[in-house]
Amino acid sequence: MADKAVLVTGASGFIASHVVQQLLESGQRVHGTVRSTKNEGKINHLLDMQTRWPGQLTLFEADLLVPGSFDAAMQGCSVVYHLASPFFIENKIRDGQKDVVEPALSGTKHVLDAVGKCDTVELVVLTSSVVAIFGDNADVLQMKNATLSTEYFNTTSTVSHNAYSYSKVLAEKEAWRYHDAQPAPPRWKLVTINPGMVLGPSLSPTSESGSLSLMHQLLRGELFLGVPDLWFSIADVREVATAHLQAASNPDAHGRYIIAHKQTYGFVELARILRSLTKSSRIPKNTLPHLVVSLSGPFIGLSRKWLSLNQGIKFNLDNGPSLSELGTVYRPLEETLADHLESWKAQQSSR
Repeated sequence: MADKAVLVTGASGFIASHVVQQLLESGQRVHGTVRSTKNEGKINHLLDMQTRWPGQLTLFEADLLVPGSFDAAMQGCSVVYHLASPFFIENKIRDGQKDVVEPALSGTKHVLDAVGKCDTVELVVLTSSVVAIFGDNADVLQMKNATLSTEYFNTTSTVSHNAYSYSKVLAEKEAWRYHDAQPAPPRWKLVTINPGMVLGPSLSPTSESGSLSLMHQLLRGELFLGVPDLWFSIADVREVATAHLQAASNPDAHGRYIIAHKQTYGFVELARILRSLTKSSRIPKNTLPHLVVSLSGPFIGLSRKWLSLNQGIKFNLDNGPSLSELGTVYRPLEETLADHLESWKAQQSSR
């Protein structure tokens, strides 16, 4: 595969930008798709990479909703890293079908249709999510040993309840359907990377990642009264990116990989770490009572059903395969948050 290029879809995104950078650092030739090559504000960091690694990065325009959109970019590529997909936190989604389900599902189909026509592709690494495995935190309590593992798929999310999670499970299942429909022996292999909430330094100043939006609210002091009793599976963006590369370089990599710490972290723990780093009294150190959040939730787009299935529920994750097969090394949460904060401050000062 070494002499062929690799394709990264959605190359300007939060995780994808790190994948592109790590690929370039490793000496690979990269084709990257973006929605517009004219939107320099959105792709300026990629243009900088083209300068730093002359001749190694070529950008193509592609649209998740347009059939045939990825055909040209994929020519001559051996590995396809499919990262392009919309990500919003639940209370920011206005139309689940239009905002997240259609782009995620159509994009996966259009990328894999192109793979089917491109004989050079040997591997697809799909960026899925832990939410393709579970919908609400309460779901994990029904799993073996109340531990999240890749033997499960999310069965509780719908277009009206956890629409983003629903889009991720539909897209991943569709990818497996495409893979399994190949005549034997299959020409291309599929590996999925299922990260938790992804934090850490951003290379893209205009990233629309939902996890970054949540942290912006915290850092801007918008949650100064306190945070809900919510628990998150967390991964550093650099570890998630490296896992993609490891999935491609390890011939024994197969199936699905949870990329996240082995336990969930409380929202209040994130807040307290950031408060200690910033010395800002606008960042809270307390958890709001469940009743207060349940009563106010509907006003900020969080249904009482959603809150009842997520507030106060923590769980463990089986990240063992990421350690043993991908060699993932999870850095301390404090380091991820410190680097996230420095990146955030740099972006604020440049605006």
